Amino acid sequence: MNGVPEAGHRGGRDVGGAGEEVARLREEVRDLRAQVRSRPLISHAQGILQERYRLPDAESAFALLRQSSQRFNVKLRVLAEAVVRTQRPDDPGELWFPGRVRRKPPLLDAVGVDDPGRANRGAVLGAVLSQTLAITGTDMGNVQIADRAANGLRMEHHTGLGEHFVEFFAFVGEDGTSCAKAARDVALTTVHDVAADPVFTDAARHTILAAGSRACHSVPLVSETGACVGMVSAHLERPTQDLHPAQEKALVATGHQVGRWLAWHERTVVLDALEHLHAQGRSRDTDADTDTGTRTDS
Repeated sequence: MNGVPEAGHRGGRDVGGAGEEVARLREEVRDLRAQVRSRPLISHAQGILQERYRLPDAESAFALLRQSSQRFNVKLRVLAEAVVRTQRPDDPGELWFPGRVRRKPPLLDAVGVDDPGRANRGAVLGAVLSQTLAITGTDMGNVQIADRAANGLRMEHHTGLGEHFVEFFAFVGEDGTSCAKAARDVALTTVHDVAADPVFTDAARHTILAAGSRACHSVPLVSETGACVGMVSAHLERPTQDLHPAQEKALVATGHQVGRWLAWHERTVVLDALEHLHAQGRSRDTDADTDTGTRTDS
């Protein structure tokens, strides 16, 4: 009446706006915490690049990392980890990986991806999570990637899980959770009742129960060599029984297909990014030699 919004409507808009702002701030906090966790690894990679290509400062090394990361759509942390753990290129070779054989990407039809050669890694992880939740009939779950630098699993995607759960399980070590056991055994692991299963530490159990999960299925993402390269887990609101054999078969097949693709992505797309980084680094090293020679002659 009289052009004045009703209090309930005004309050509803205010509450809705406040909720969106809280969600945005929480996302920013998560991103900042992730950056803090990644900083030592990225700093290590910067130091390697600075020494290898005789770069003037750490910022120049970071620029190299960022350029290749963006060009090949590879996460900065993933590229930094590859720099740290990959044997340095032979000096003064122009190529980091001479004679590398490029193979076709494995199929991803189990998760509905038609063109695996052009697929984005994040989209593939989202697709395997969606497929796993569809098979198990739940809307809570997460995907982790094996972090060989830290000997554990690092969360990459999640849905239906609370803020505290996501933060607590941002990184999982080698013990104390069902996903850690599934990674160690490289086998699908079902927890029928989180409240009673001895696999969890007390803190992990409390966090999972507080998130509304009473059972879970953890499915390893397995490469063609049999290595666990990641994990997808489905969480259920109530205690559960064993999976139907058809469900188990579908989950295992999906885990193997996506695991093979992730291994292909690492030895193809990530190595392409490293090769590009090496070419750019050598170019700057050569420029530095030229500049030095010019100053000496003058």
